[in-house]
Amino acid sequence: MKARFSFLLLVVTLSAEAQVPSHAPTTMSTSTPSASAATVSAPKPIVRVNGTVLTDRDLLREMFNVFPYAKQHGGGFPKDSEPQIRKSALKNIEFEELAYQDALKKGMTVSTEKLSKAMKDFRKQFDTEADYQEFLKVENKGSEEDLKESIRRAMLIDRYLKIQIDNKARLTDAQVRAIYDKNPDHFRKPDSVWLQTITIAYGQTPSSAEKQDARNKAEDAWKWAETTKDYESFGVLAEKVSMDDWHVMMGDHKWLHRGRMPGEVEKVVFQMKVGQVSQIIDTGDSFCIARVNGREDAHLVPFDQVKDRLKKDSEGDRAKVLRAALEKSLLANAQIQEL
Repeated sequence: MKARFSFLLLVVTLSAEAQVPSHAPTTMSTSTPSASAATVSAPKPIVRVNGTVLTDRDLLREMFNVFPYAKQHGGGFPKDSEPQIRKSALKNIEFEELAYQDALKKGMTVSTEKLSKAMKDFRKQFDTEADYQEFLKVENKGSEEDLKESIRRAMLIDRYLKIQIDNKARLTDAQVRAIYDKNPDHFRKPDSVWLQTITIAYGQTPSSAEKQDARNKAEDAWKWAETTKDYESFGVLAEKVSMDDWHVMMGDHKWLHRGRMPGEVEKVVFQMKVGQVSQIIDTGDSFCIARVNGREDAHLVPFDQVKDRLKKDSEGDRAKVLRAALEKSLLANAQIQEL
């Protein structure tokens, strides 16, 4: 199945448990009691797109797609966000319907073989024949032909969008390399240090006694830190005496570049050698003892190290531009009426 047409499980009452593309059929959740046709209200028309009516059920499916965290919110949407979620979902289902209509105008079809396979794959999601028949009653008026048409529509939209957006957004390795060469500053990594710290906090407005007490603790810690010989021994000490969240990670901040640490610490650590432990550094709200485990000078990250991410990000950006242009084109002569 195509990525956009992944048949994910969702209860037929439309309480979301997974993302479901609005153009894809909805299956029953095997972990939730089945809804009967009698207990599920009939779909209500909400918008007409060039004469085709879309329903509140189509909209709700797409709202769950736009906000995939509904399960954590009791199956619903945050009140302050719901209007925007609804607006985005409505725009999406209108776009998909226009895409479907344009695909038909262009004479696009789905082969019998591919449609048959999609039907079989969809059917496999149901544990029992009874579950499948219940789904047909609720979602397709008991008609397998109606379900087949829903699946055919979804596959056609997938194919249309792949041709109009995905394929056009693809970049060759040479094009990705050209982007890299044109924007070297984006891939330049600044000076970096691999840092461990021990922090003795005294707060923003300490009394003289409080700050002196912190200083005494820092001096005691520094005496032990100075005797450490490696990453592990410094880390064990950090776990015992450091007063910040990093103590649970042996005081290890991993690699930090310039601008990512307090200025007072930065001035010191970039003058240190690998394996060296600093003197006590006053940061303004704490005393810090740092250990440098590694140094890396500023350099341009090699193309091979960024190629995959750059290709993915650049193709994603191109796809957004292409989708916006396609949507604008489809809307130019569309008749859309909210009901």
